[in-house]
This record gives sequence, structure tokens and C-alpha cells, in this order.
Amino acid sequence: MLKKVAAINDLSGVGKCSLSVAIPILSALKVQCCPFPTAILSSQTGYPEYSFFDFTNEMITYSNVWKNLNLNFDCIYTGFLGSKYQIEIVSKFIKENKTSLIVVDPVMGDDGLVYPVFDTEMCNKIKNLVKVSDLTTPNLTEACILTGRNYSKKNFTRDELINLAKDVCSIGPSKVVITGILEGDNILNLAYDKAIDKYFFTSVKYNNCSYSGTGDIFTSIISGLLTNGYDLNFAVITATNFISKTIDYTSKFNIDRNDGVMFEKFLCDLTCI
Repeated sequence: MLKKVAAINDLSGVGKCSLSVAIPILSALKVQCCPFPTAILSSQTGYPEYSFFDFTNEMITYSNVWKNLNLNFDCIYTGFLGSKYQIEIVSKFIKENKTSLIVVDPVMGDDGLVYPVFDTEMCNKIKNLVKVSDLTTPNLTEACILTGRNYSKKNFTRDELINLAKDVCSIGPSKVVITGILEGDNILNLAYDKAIDKYFFTSVKYNNCSYSGTGDIFTSIISGLLTNGYDLNFAVITATNFISKTIDYTSKFNIDRNDGVMFEKFLCDLTCI
């Protein structure tokens, strides 16, 4: 029987990110993706125009119906949460599914900046979600926010990065992957497993291309593989290589970054795992 992943995120009709990538990625990894939408958009917010339907008021009913159906999830995976109320709903949902693998992508900012919707209270609530997670996947800016560091700083030594990862785990999660770290001409991901006190870096060439949704693809791959029993090392290497390949391919075409990467061309890499 397939394992179930409750994927909590928004859904955009155009612009490959959030649930529109989580569903096919998790399905390719042979786990059942159970979407739990937070909002529905005609197109993701990077486009000059989009419609937006806030699903917050339905999230409680949605969760209660799942509870009444006695559904059990092997993993709960959260992405962008746009309000304090949504975070509270998700926190309650996690508490009611304590046996699940909890993966929190603490979306709060990037490139040394906090997203406008996030104030100190919102960031603290996201930190409380991270506390009850088993794995969290912050970028460098978000890792600094979680640990109270200067999040505008960009140049870290590897020793500083390792200490940063350990400090994120001291909040609560047993595993962390800090993503998108620039080091010269390369981009790094740092994974740390507190239970065995081991870390490792993955490194790929940075081609100066950036596309929407790559972080969602990355965390979706890791969530699916960990749910199916693969270790963190294998999951991070697989996700890193997949993202690198899709970016390299997509960069050959004149594609709006908001459209996301052409990951569909490479789903066969995941289905054969």
C-alpha cells in the first residue's frame, strides 16, 4: 500500500510551484500526495496579474473531515503559510497526527530579506512549527531568522554554516537541510543529522539562473524519499542533482522564471528509484 503525504501549501493554476509541483513529484516517488490547500491562485504571485482565493476559512472544516474519516498520514509536509491563523490551524493538525514524519519548509524570506507578509510574530509562529518538525529545509536567510542571526549576512565560512545547522536543530528538529548557499561559482546545500551528529555538503555549479518553485521541488523530493525509508544523504543528493539537471535544461530556453523549471522532462529519474 502506498504511504500518504499530507502536503499543505497553496495551489497555482499557472507557475510551477507549491502544490502544482508537490503532487507530481510525490506521485513519481510512489507516495500518495494528499493536497491540503491554503489558497488557490490563477497564477503564482510573481506574475503581473493573478486571482487569489484564500482557503483559510475552509482549512478547519477540511481538517475535521479528514479526522472524521480516521485518515492517517505517514508524512505531513508544510510550505508557505500566509497568516498567523493558518499557522495555528496547521499546528493543530500536526498535533493530531503525532506519529507522522513532520517536514516544515519555513518559508519566511530569501536573499537577506524577509517577505513583506512576515512580521516578528509570524516568524516566531513559524519557529514554533519548526520546533515540532522532524526535518526542516530553510534557505540561508530563513536559517538565520530561526536562530536569531543577522539574516542580511551572505558570506559564511563552512564552520559557521555547520554551527548554524546545529543551532537550527537545537530548536527541535532532528534533521535540517540549509539550501541555496552561494560559495564562489557553486551553490551548496548543507544537511545535518542531529541523531548521529553528522553533516555533509552537496555542491553543484551555479549558472546564475533562478526559477520559481525549485525549493518546493527540492523539499517534495526529500519528503517523498524519507517517507519511503531512504536516508537523508541519498535524499539530498537525489534532490540536488534533480534540481541542477532541470535548471540546466530549462535555461536553454527563453522561459519566464515565473513559469518554473521543465521538471516534467525528468520525472522518469524519480519513478525509477
